[in-house]
Amino acid sequence: MIVTDTPTLYLSIYIIAFLIGLPNAVLAFCCCIRKIHSKPLPIDIIMLNLVISDLIFLTFLPVKMKEAADNMVWNMPDILCQLNLFLFFLPIYGSCHFLVVISTERYVCVAFPVKYKNPRRITYTILICIAIWMFTIASAVLTYMAAYGGSNNVTNYTVHQLCYTNFTPEQLQNVLKIRLAFVAVFFCMPLFICCFCYINTIRILLKLPLIKRCRKLRAIGMAFGTLLVFAICFAPYNASHIVGYITQENPKWRMYTLTFTTLNACFDAIIFYCISYEMRLAFKVCKKGFIQFYVRIKSFFYLNKLYRTHM
Repeated sequence: MIVTDTPTLYLSIYIIAFLIGLPNAVLAFCCCIRKIHSKPLPIDIIMLNLVISDLIFLTFLPVKMKEAADNMVWNMPDILCQLNLFLFFLPIYGSCHFLVVISTERYVCVAFPVKYKNPRRITYTILICIAIWMFTIASAVLTYMAAYGGSNNVTNYTVHQLCYTNFTPEQLQNVLKIRLAFVAVFFCMPLFICCFCYINTIRILLKLPLIKRCRKLRAIGMAFGTLLVFAICFAPYNASHIVGYITQENPKWRMYTLTFTTLNACFDAIIFYCISYEMRLAFKVCKKGFIQFYVRIKSFFYLNKLYRTHM
Protein backbone atom coordinates (compact mmCIF):
# COMPACT_ATOMS: atom_id res chain seq x y z
CA MET A 1 0.00 0.00 0.00
CA ILE A 2 1.46 3.34 -1.03
CA VAL A 3 1.27 6.56 0.95
CA THR A 4 -0.93 8.96 -1.02
CA ASP A 5 -1.71 11.69 1.50
CA THR A 6 1.21 13.95 0.61
CA PRO A 7 1.49 14.13 -3.20
CA THR A 8 2.34 17.82 -2.90
CA LEU A 9 5.54 16.91 -1.06
CA TYR A 10 6.52 14.48 -3.80
CA LEU A 11 5.79 17.04 -6.50
CA SER A 12 7.80 19.72 -4.68
CA ILE A 13 10.86 17.47 -4.37
CA TYR A 14 10.60 16.45 -8.02
CA ILE A 15 10.44 20.07 -9.13
CA ILE A 16 13.40 21.07 -6.94
CA ALA A 17 15.47 18.18 -8.26
CA PHE A 18 14.54 19.03 -11.85
CA LEU A 19 15.23 22.76 -11.62
CA ILE A 20 18.58 22.30 -9.85
CA GLY A 21 19.73 19.08 -11.45
CA LEU A 22 18.95 19.71 -15.13
CA PRO A 23 20.98 22.94 -15.63
CA ASN A 24 23.94 21.45 -13.78
CA ALA A 25 23.74 18.19 -15.73
CA VAL A 26 23.54 19.99 -19.08
CA LEU A 27 26.45 22.24 -18.13
CA ALA A 28 28.50 19.25 -16.95
CA PHE A 29 27.67 17.36 -20.16
CA CYS A 30 28.92 20.24 -22.32
CA CYS A 31 32.09 20.53 -20.25
CA CYS A 32 32.75 16.77 -20.52
CA ILE A 33 32.26 16.73 -24.29
CA ARG A 34 34.59 19.71 -24.70
CA LYS A 35 37.25 18.17 -22.47
CA ILE A 36 37.06 14.75 -24.14
CA HIS A 37 37.49 16.32 -27.58
CA SER A 38 40.63 18.16 -26.44
CA LYS A 39 42.52 16.01 -23.94
CA PRO A 40 40.47 13.23 -22.31
CA LEU A 41 41.34 11.75 -18.95
CA PRO A 42 39.79 8.69 -17.27
CA ILE A 43 37.92 10.92 -14.81
CA ASP A 44 36.31 12.79 -17.73
CA ILE A 45 34.99 9.53 -19.20
CA ILE A 46 33.52 8.46 -15.86
CA MET A 47 32.04 11.88 -15.23
CA LEU A 48 30.40 11.84 -18.68
CA ASN A 49 28.72 8.53 -17.89
CA LEU A 50 27.48 9.82 -14.54
CA VAL A 51 26.11 12.92 -16.29
CA ILE A 52 24.34 10.78 -18.90
CA SER A 53 22.83 8.74 -16.06
CA ASP A 54 21.53 11.93 -14.44
CA LEU A 55 20.16 13.24 -17.77
CA ILE A 56 18.23 10.00 -18.34
CA PHE A 57 16.85 10.31 -14.84
CA LEU A 58 15.91 13.99 -15.24
CA THR A 59 14.35 13.42 -18.66
CA PHE A 60 11.89 10.94 -17.16
CA LEU A 61 11.25 13.05 -14.04
CA PRO A 62 8.34 15.07 -15.59
CA VAL A 63 6.44 11.78 -15.84
CA LYS A 64 6.82 11.34 -12.08
CA MET A 65 5.70 14.95 -11.64
CA LYS A 66 2.53 14.16 -13.56
CA GLU A 67 1.95 11.10 -11.36
CA ALA A 68 2.33 13.22 -8.21
CA ALA A 69 0.09 15.96 -9.62
CA ASP A 70 -2.60 13.29 -10.21
CA ASN A 71 -2.50 12.32 -6.52
CA MET A 72 -0.30 9.28 -7.32
CA VAL A 73 -2.93 7.85 -9.66
CA TRP A 74 -1.47 6.61 -12.95
CA ASN A 75 -3.41 8.34 -15.75
CA MET A 76 -0.76 7.89 -18.41
CA PRO A 77 -0.19 5.21 -21.09
CA ASP A 78 0.71 1.74 -19.87
CA ILE A 79 4.05 1.77 -21.68
CA LEU A 80 5.30 4.64 -19.48
CA CYS A 81 4.76 2.57 -16.36
CA GLN A 82 6.85 -0.22 -17.85
CA LEU A 83 9.53 2.30 -18.82
CA ASN A 84 9.40 3.58 -15.24
CA LEU A 85 11.41 0.53 -14.15
CA PHE A 86 14.18 1.42 -16.58
CA LEU A 87 14.30 5.20 -17.01
CA PHE A 88 13.72 5.98 -13.32
CA PHE A 89 15.37 3.12 -11.45
CA LEU A 90 18.22 2.34 -13.85
CA PRO A 91 20.04 5.68 -13.30
CA ILE A 92 19.72 5.22 -9.53
CA TYR A 93 21.50 1.88 -9.75
CA GLY A 94 24.06 3.17 -12.25
CA SER A 95 24.92 6.26 -10.20
CA CYS A 96 26.03 4.12 -7.25
CA HIS A 97 28.64 2.29 -9.29
CA PHE A 98 29.82 5.35 -11.22
CA LEU A 99 30.42 7.07 -7.88
CA VAL A 100 32.48 4.02 -6.88
CA VAL A 101 34.56 4.25 -10.05
CA ILE A 102 35.14 7.97 -9.48
CA SER A 103 36.33 7.39 -5.91
CA THR A 104 38.56 4.51 -7.03
CA GLU A 105 40.04 6.58 -9.85
CA ARG A 106 40.87 9.44 -7.49
CA TYR A 107 42.49 7.01 -5.04
CA VAL A 108 44.59 5.33 -7.73
CA CYS A 109 45.63 8.74 -9.08
CA VAL A 110 46.96 9.80 -5.67
CA ALA A 111 48.25 6.50 -4.26
CA PHE A 112 49.72 5.02 -7.46
CA PRO A 113 50.62 7.96 -9.73
CA VAL A 114 53.03 5.88 -11.86
CA LYS A 115 50.50 3.15 -12.64
CA TYR A 116 47.86 5.82 -13.23
CA LYS A 117 49.84 7.05 -16.23
CA ASN A 118 49.37 3.76 -18.05
CA PRO A 119 48.58 4.66 -21.70
CA ARG A 120 45.76 2.11 -21.76
CA ARG A 121 43.90 3.71 -18.85
CA ILE A 122 41.36 5.36 -21.19
CA THR A 123 40.54 2.00 -22.78
CA TYR A 124 40.19 0.35 -19.36
CA THR A 125 37.91 3.15 -18.18
CA ILE A 126 35.64 2.86 -21.23
CA LEU A 127 35.37 -0.91 -20.76
CA ILE A 128 34.52 -0.47 -17.07
CA CYS A 129 31.79 2.05 -17.88
CA ILE A 130 30.31 -0.26 -20.53
CA ALA A 131 30.34 -3.12 -18.02
CA ILE A 132 28.52 -0.95 -15.45
CA TRP A 133 25.80 -0.06 -17.97
CA MET A 134 25.35 -3.70 -18.98
CA PHE A 135 25.17 -4.83 -15.35
CA THR A 136 22.74 -2.06 -14.46
CA ILE A 137 20.47 -2.82 -17.40
CA ALA A 138 20.53 -6.52 -16.52
CA SER A 139 19.56 -5.64 -12.93
CA ALA A 140 16.63 -3.52 -14.16
CA VAL A 141 15.48 -6.37 -16.42
CA LEU A 142 15.76 -8.78 -13.47
CA THR A 143 13.58 -6.48 -11.38
CA TYR A 144 11.00 -6.30 -14.15
CA MET A 145 10.92 -10.07 -14.54
CA ALA A 146 10.58 -10.53 -10.78
CA ALA A 147 7.68 -8.08 -10.65
CA TYR A 148 5.73 -9.09 -13.75
CA GLY A 149 7.36 -12.21 -15.22
CA GLY A 150 5.07 -14.66 -13.47
CA SER A 151 1.80 -12.96 -14.28
CA ASN A 152 -0.33 -12.84 -17.41
CA ASN A 153 -1.42 -9.37 -16.40
CA VAL A 154 1.86 -7.56 -16.90
CA THR A 155 0.40 -4.12 -16.34
CA ASN A 156 -1.33 -5.02 -13.09
CA TYR A 157 -1.50 -1.35 -12.09
CA THR A 158 -4.36 -0.78 -14.53
CA VAL A 159 -6.82 -2.32 -12.09
CA HIS A 160 -5.80 -0.22 -9.13
CA GLN A 161 -4.51 2.75 -11.18
CA LEU A 162 -1.12 2.54 -9.51
CA CYS A 163 2.28 1.88 -11.06
CA TYR A 164 4.79 -0.65 -9.71
CA THR A 165 2.96 -0.95 -6.39
CA ASN A 166 0.31 -3.67 -6.48
CA PHE A 167 1.70 -7.19 -6.73
CA THR A 168 0.37 -10.67 -6.31
CA PRO A 169 1.80 -12.55 -3.28
CA GLU A 170 4.16 -14.47 -5.57
CA GLN A 171 5.34 -11.31 -7.33
CA LEU A 172 5.86 -9.53 -4.01
CA GLN A 173 8.02 -12.38 -2.71
CA ASN A 174 10.24 -12.18 -5.80
CA VAL A 175 10.50 -8.40 -5.68
CA LEU A 176 11.42 -8.34 -1.98
CA LYS A 177 14.19 -10.89 -2.54
CA ILE A 178 15.61 -8.90 -5.45
CA ARG A 179 15.49 -5.67 -3.44
CA LEU A 180 17.35 -7.26 -0.54
CA ALA A 181 20.09 -8.45 -2.91
CA PHE A 182 20.31 -4.95 -4.39
CA VAL A 183 20.98 -3.52 -0.92
CA ALA A 184 24.30 -5.35 -0.89
CA VAL A 185 25.18 -4.81 -4.55
CA PHE A 186 24.04 -1.21 -5.03
CA PHE A 187 24.47 0.27 -1.56
CA CYS A 188 26.61 -1.57 1.02
CA MET A 189 29.45 -2.52 -1.30
CA PRO A 190 29.60 0.85 -3.14
CA LEU A 191 29.44 2.78 0.15
CA PHE A 192 32.27 0.73 1.67
CA ILE A 193 34.50 1.19 -1.40
CA CYS A 194 33.81 4.93 -1.59
CA CYS A 195 34.58 5.43 2.09
CA PHE A 196 37.80 3.41 1.83
CA CYS A 197 39.00 5.29 -1.26
CA TYR A 198 38.15 8.81 -0.11
CA ILE A 199 39.48 8.34 3.42
CA ASN A 200 42.80 7.10 2.08
CA THR A 201 42.89 9.74 -0.66
CA ILE A 202 42.39 12.57 1.82
CA ARG A 203 44.87 11.01 4.25
CA ILE A 204 47.56 10.83 1.55
CA LEU A 205 46.92 14.36 0.30
CA LEU A 206 47.10 15.81 3.81
CA LYS A 207 50.56 14.27 4.24
CA LEU A 208 51.90 15.86 1.05
CA PRO A 209 53.02 19.44 1.79
CA LEU A 210 53.54 20.34 -1.88
CA ILE A 211 49.91 19.63 -2.82
CA LYS A 212 47.90 22.84 -3.11
CA ARG A 213 45.25 23.51 -0.50
CA CYS A 214 42.54 23.88 -3.16
CA ARG A 215 43.17 20.33 -4.40
CA LYS A 216 42.84 18.98 -0.87
CA LEU A 217 39.59 20.88 -0.44
CA ARG A 218 38.25 19.48 -3.71
CA ALA A 219 39.01 15.94 -2.50
CA ILE A 220 37.13 16.67 0.71
CA GLY A 221 34.30 18.19 -1.33
CA MET A 222 34.00 15.08 -3.50
CA ALA A 223 33.91 12.88 -0.42
CA PHE A 224 31.28 15.12 1.16
CA GLY A 225 29.13 15.15 -1.99
CA THR A 226 29.31 11.37 -2.29
CA LEU A 227 28.42 10.95 1.38
CA LEU A 228 25.37 13.19 0.92
CA VAL A 229 24.19 11.08 -2.01
CA PHE A 230 24.46 7.85 -0.02
CA ALA A 231 23.15 9.25 3.27
CA ILE A 232 20.16 11.26 1.99
CA CYS A 233 19.28 9.64 -1.33
CA PHE A 234 20.21 5.96 -1.08
CA ALA A 235 20.31 5.01 2.63
CA PRO A 236 16.58 5.50 3.41
CA TYR A 237 15.61 3.85 0.12
CA ASN A 238 17.70 0.76 0.83
CA ALA A 239 16.48 0.70 4.44
CA SER A 240 12.96 0.31 3.04
CA HIS A 241 14.16 -2.77 1.15
CA ILE A 242 15.45 -4.36 4.37
CA VAL A 243 12.30 -3.51 6.32
CA GLY A 244 10.15 -4.75 3.44
CA TYR A 245 11.93 -8.09 3.38
CA ILE A 246 11.56 -8.52 7.15
CA THR A 247 7.87 -7.59 7.22
CA GLN A 248 7.16 -9.22 3.83
CA GLU A 249 5.31 -6.18 2.55
CA ASN A 250 5.95 -2.78 1.00
CA PRO A 251 6.54 -0.28 3.84
CA LYS A 252 4.00 2.53 3.79
CA TRP A 253 6.82 5.08 3.92
CA ARG A 254 8.73 3.56 0.99
CA MET A 255 7.42 6.20 -1.42
CA TYR A 256 9.01 8.94 0.71
CA THR A 257 12.42 7.28 0.40
CA LEU A 258 11.97 6.74 -3.34
CA THR A 259 11.14 10.42 -3.77
CA PHE A 260 14.32 11.51 -1.99
CA THR A 261 16.43 9.51 -4.44
CA THR A 262 15.64 12.20 -7.01
CA LEU A 263 17.86 14.63 -5.06
CA ASN A 264 20.78 12.54 -6.29
CA ALA A 265 20.86 14.76 -9.39
CA CYS A 266 21.29 17.84 -7.17
CA PHE A 267 24.14 16.50 -5.02
CA ASP A 268 26.01 15.22 -8.08
CA ALA A 269 26.61 18.88 -8.96
CA ILE A 270 29.03 19.06 -6.01
CA ILE A 271 31.03 16.18 -7.48
CA PHE A 272 30.98 17.74 -10.96
CA TYR A 273 32.25 21.02 -9.52
CA CYS A 274 35.13 19.33 -7.70
CA ILE A 275 36.16 17.25 -10.71
CA SER A 276 35.93 19.64 -13.64
CA TYR A 277 37.93 22.85 -13.99
CA GLU A 278 35.56 23.86 -16.81
CA MET A 279 32.61 23.48 -14.45
CA ARG A 280 34.28 25.67 -11.85
CA LEU A 281 35.05 28.27 -14.50
CA ALA A 282 31.46 28.18 -15.77
CA PHE A 283 30.17 28.61 -12.20
CA LYS A 284 32.41 31.65 -11.75
CA VAL A 285 31.11 33.19 -14.98
CA CYS A 286 27.49 32.50 -13.97
CA LYS A 287 28.14 33.89 -10.50
CA LYS A 288 29.71 37.05 -11.93
CA GLY A 289 26.81 37.50 -14.35
CA PHE A 290 24.25 36.99 -11.58
CA ILE A 291 25.97 39.56 -9.35
CA GLN A 292 26.06 42.09 -12.18
CA PHE A 293 22.39 41.45 -12.94
CA TYR A 294 21.50 41.86 -9.26
CA VAL A 295 23.44 45.13 -9.01
CA ARG A 296 21.72 46.52 -12.10
CA ILE A 297 18.26 45.55 -10.85
CA LYS A 298 19.03 47.05 -7.44
CA SER A 299 20.31 50.26 -9.05
CA PHE A 300 17.21 50.45 -11.25
CA PHE A 301 14.82 50.25 -8.31
CA TYR A 302 16.93 52.70 -6.32
CA LEU A 303 16.93 55.27 -9.13
CA ASN A 304 13.21 54.71 -9.68
CA LYS A 305 12.53 55.30 -6.00
CA LEU A 306 14.76 58.37 -6.00
CA TYR A 307 12.96 59.75 -9.06
CA ARG A 308 9.53 59.29 -7.44
CA THR A 309 10.74 60.96 -4.25
CA HIS A 310 11.73 64.13 -6.12
CA MET A 311 8.57 64.27 -8.21
